[in-house]
Amino acid sequence: MPSVVGLLEQRELGARRRVDELREEADRVQAELAVAERDWKEWVIARSRVGEVLAPVDETEDHARTERARPAEGPAEEASSASRAAKPKSQVPMWREGLAWSVLSIDYQRILQALADRHRLHQGPLTCQEMAVLFGLDAVPAKVEALRSKAKRLVARGWLAEQQPGRFTLAQNVTGPGGGS
Repeated sequence: MPSVVGLLEQRELGARRRVDELREEADRVQAELAVAERDWKEWVIARSRVGEVLAPVDETEDHARTERARPAEGPAEEASSASRAAKPKSQVPMWREGLAWSVLSIDYQRILQALADRHRLHQGPLTCQEMAVLFGLDAVPAKVEALRSKAKRLVARGWLAEQQPGRFTLAQNVTGPGGGS
């Protein structure tokens, strides 16, 4: 009959082998996970870059620069150059009294609407990360930075205010979607 100590040693050896096998499998899975995560992040970056390339360009500054460099044209040339300007709603014009939100692309209108709702409910400023969540986007850096870029452009054009870094509200005179006030 085998000794009790011998039986315990056999069981211990079997358990140790099982632990070693599981550790090896866990190491393999961890290595596969690291490769998969890196691959996933590269695809997120690629999609973000393509989105930046395909996003409407803010041509207001380019158009102004071209106009300064171009000699004066007659009314017919000015009309044709205006029709060649940016595609509809791809610009962010300077805010002025009575300017409707409809001059902005839908993405900019969504930002303004979210901030108008916050203003109406007497809630404070909104961060870009909060906007991403509000819009149902993943709060990943690419999405948040795209929103930040749009919000900063709206600040530069007088539609939004940023009294604290990264916290956006409607500019003082901008209140409703119908017109600028």
